[in-house]
Amino acid sequence: MHHLKTINRGNIMNITVYLGARTGYSAVYRSYAYELGAWIACHGHTLIYGGSRTGLMGKLADGALEHGGRVIGVEPQFFMDDELQHEGLTQLIVTNDMASRKEKMMELGDVFLAFPGGIGTLEEISEVMSQIKLGLLQGRFAFLDFNGYYQPMKSLIRHMAEEGFVDNHWAGQVAFLSSFEQLEAFLAG
Repeated sequence: MHHLKTINRGNIMNITVYLGARTGYSAVYRSYAYELGAWIACHGHTLIYGGSRTGLMGKLADGALEHGGRVIGVEPQFFMDDELQHEGLTQLIVTNDMASRKEKMMELGDVFLAFPGGIGTLEEISEVMSQIKLGLLQGRFAFLDFNGYYQPMKSLIRHMAEEGFVDNHWAGQVAFLSSFEQLEAFLAG
């Protein structure tokens, strides 16, 4: 993980990451999730995520915690009842339901990243995109396109613009980041 050697504490942010509660079939996603957590910690940022110990979510939190990072998990009560929460988080916020969880994660975040995941990840980043586009949420968002995972989303957004459902300028500014170097440049603005 050569990208961990530099620590920039100049522009510290709360980074909300949406990602899978499953690990997926390819080990590359587990590795990238752990490395992303480590990268966030080593750059002095705070990780905001869904609070679970399962799947990619657990790997992300492990990467941040094992590199001395600050990690805030936001977990709905019914996941707590199933004991899905990650132990050892800096802070665990328990919400009544999924809607409150999403609201809290948006409230806490400065930047919103969609890492590979499933329907829940897609739902969360779609709400973030909509809220930012409408001016109801401050911040920026990006798709972490590791292993080309979000290329179909990139094509869909381009298609939406071609069909006149979103503005071409907006569609062209949606960030698809495939490396930690690109992520660093994105965070730097």
